[in-house]
Amino acid sequence: MVSLEGTYTLIKVAIVHDWLVTYAGAERVLEEIINCFPEADLFAIVDFVPQNERGFLKDKPVKTSFIQKLPLAKKKYRAYLPFMPLAVEQFDLSGYDIVISSSHAVAKGVITGPDQLHISYVHSPMRYAWDLQHQYLKETVLDRGLKGWLAKRELHKLRMWDLRTANGVDHFLANSRFIARRIWKVYRREAAVIYPPVDIDSFTLCEQKEDFFLTASRMVPYKKIDLIAEAFSLMPDKRLYIIGDGPDFDKVKSKAGANVELLGYQPFEVLRDYMQRAKAFVFAAEEDFGIVPVEAQACGTPVIAYGKGGALDTVTEGETGLFFDAQTTPSIIEAVHRFEDMKDSFIPAKIREKSLRFSKDRFKKEFMSFVNDAWKKFKSQ
Repeated sequence: MVSLEGTYTLIKVAIVHDWLVTYAGAERVLEEIINCFPEADLFAIVDFVPQNERGFLKDKPVKTSFIQKLPLAKKKYRAYLPFMPLAVEQFDLSGYDIVISSSHAVAKGVITGPDQLHISYVHSPMRYAWDLQHQYLKETVLDRGLKGWLAKRELHKLRMWDLRTANGVDHFLANSRFIARRIWKVYRREAAVIYPPVDIDSFTLCEQKEDFFLTASRMVPYKKIDLIAEAFSLMPDKRLYIIGDGPDFDKVKSKAGANVELLGYQPFEVLRDYMQRAKAFVFAAEEDFGIVPVEAQACGTPVIAYGKGGALDTVTEGETGLFFDAQTTPSIIEAVHRFEDMKDSFIPAKIREKSLRFSKDRFKKEFMSFVNDAWKKFKSQ
């Protein structure tokens, strides 16, 4: 039970998340939502977070769906995607006044009644069911044959369900303007933008930059780390460090020249040290939001980013970094040369100051203010 600002009655809140298996970007948002409503009940399709990594859940018990107990669910939970709409609809939320869904898949599809307020914070509509369907099918080799036909059929059914359940959401929140546009495209619903929380305080300002560039990411195809490695290999006078590992590690290594060094996975302290000292951070992915470029800016480090997706919200051209227009090596090379010509115009302290608009405290204030206002309007209807 919680008491919202300006109310005199206790309000019961439920928080619904898609699945709990790791601590990534969506879970950082979930953590701060829990901090806003510490007494709320928590629901998820599955919960396989190890006991020693559950700090972000504040030791809160999680009510899971029937998928939790299905064979191989711990490792193959994604294979049960066709059953997830049914699973999320089985959560009995009838006893709650406010339902907050944290959704990048099916959480927004919970069933609520006319006397319940449903606010959905959408990290993204299901990418693999909507505009990234063809890319997803190619990457998983499901774009042909009988398996491909079955996959396309399931995704078609998922789209129909996803569109229908948008009607059960009273208010949509998006983590960037890019996702707000995707919500409008898919659901034809307006979404307010509340940027996700970034742990700005863990990244401190460093005003003395050294003569190297940095990129850091899990090495998967859409991150385009291989393009960055290839681009810098064609600029042998410029040094690049790459932090991270993943399926594309060998591919990236094959593109790396003598001036490009792959450091593999590194602990947080090492990552932060390189971020603080780098003259610029290079980011070539099209992300929904993109937390890492904000973390670099919190160190006072400018960002050279692909000018699409969430980077347009987090990087300010000419002040905290600059953009390149295409995910190609020539475009990256051109941007790096342009950066070198104007690098003295980037002031680390001002870059750090700009990053504060993505802090945890800012998120909590904006989120609580939105919920308060929505609840007051809801009760006055």
